[in-house]
Amino acid sequence: MNTTAWSERALQELRAGGYRRGAARIRVIDFLDRQDCCVGAQEIHSELRSRGEPVGLASVYRVLDVLAEKRLVQRLDLGDGVTRFEAVRHPEEHHHHIVCDDCGKIEPFADQRLELALRDVEENSGFAVAGHDIVLRGACGACR
Repeated sequence: MNTTAWSERALQELRAGGYRRGAARIRVIDFLDRQDCCVGAQEIHSELRSRGEPVGLASVYRVLDVLAEKRLVQRLDLGDGVTRFEAVRHPEEHHHHIVCDDCGKIEPFADQRLELALRDVEENSGFAVAGHDIVLRGACGACR
């Protein structure tokens, strides 16, 4: 996976859309570029501040909103009241999430058989499915 390509593409698309190359925007994009899975705005803000990178929470939200509008990040609701975001590196490739209800741990998973089953549902339903998110809930190995 070439994460550098995502951050460069994100910055280029924003520049082409007339957005300035602000410090907060660069910091948030660089942070998202290093993530393997979804993160919340508060988590991004806290992590950047703990690294000594000054950025306001409102700025983080503004950057995430623009990235979502441009379809560079995906918004995810895992059912706990926290909206999370994850870089859209390859729109045709995606993963789903398993969430521990006890400790909150989130892990990504991909399953080609599940994707095939979902395509069958689309064909049999007559719907043109634009996207889907699967969230499995339970207890992780440590909490079990």
